[in-house]
Amino acid sequence: MATKIQIAIDGPAGSGKSTIAKIIASKFNYIYVDTGAMYRAVTLFAKLNQIAFEDEDRIAELVSTIALTFVPADPVQRVILDGRDVTSDIRSEEITNNVSLVSSYAKVREEMTERQRQMSENASVVMDGRDIGTTVLPKAQIKIFLVASVDERARRRFKENQAKGMSTSLDDLKQEIIARDYKDSHRLISPLKKASDAIEIDTSHLSIDQVVEKISQIIKTRA
Repeated sequence: MATKIQIAIDGPAGSGKSTIAKIIASKFNYIYVDTGAMYRAVTLFAKLNQIAFEDEDRIAELVSTIALTFVPADPVQRVILDGRDVTSDIRSEEITNNVSLVSSYAKVREEMTERQRQMSENASVVMDGRDIGTTVLPKAQIKIFLVASVDERARRRFKENQAKGMSTSLDDLKQEIIARDYKDSHRLISPLKKASDAIEIDTSHLSIDQVVEKISQIIKTRA
C-alpha cells in the first residue's frame, strides 16, 4: 500500500459520506478531514459575529482570520472555532439551512480549499464533501461518490434529529434536502458533481458495514 494516500468521498447531504469517511479513516489509520464541518464553522462564525449570511463581502473579508482546528475525540471529532468548542453548534437547523449559501462564496471556498489541501500534504487522508474529487483533491488516488434516494436520506436525517431531541417533520426534511441538493449542484463555484474517475455507490439499501466493506476492498486493490 502507498505510504501516503488521498481518498475523496463526495456526495449529497445524507448520503452517508461523513459516517463512512470517519470509519474508513479509523480502519486504515488515516486522518479524517471533515470539510463540511469547516463550512459549517464559517457559517456559525457569521452568526456569532452578527453578520448576515447574505453578506458575502463581509464574510469574505474575515474568513482568513478564522482559527479552525479539529481535535481527535471519541466518539466525535471536536471542532474548535476561535478557541471555542462548536461541535454541536454547527449542527443546528439554522446552520444546516444556511451553509449552502455561505459555502458558495468564492473567497470562502478559496480559503477552505487551501486549508484542506494543506491538511493532505504530509499524511494519508480521507476527506469528504461535495467537491473533493473534482476541486480540492483532483489527483486523489481513490474517489468515491455516494448517492441515496431523497426518501432514504430524509429518513436518516430524521433519525439523527430524533436522537438529538429535534422534531423537524420527515416531510420538511425531504424538502430541505431537495433544496440543499439544488443549491449545491447549481452553485457557480465548485458545484456538487461526480468526478469522471469516481466510483459511484448507491447506499440507499446498504448497511454502513456493507458500504465500508465495498470501499475497503477498493482501497486494498488500488492503494
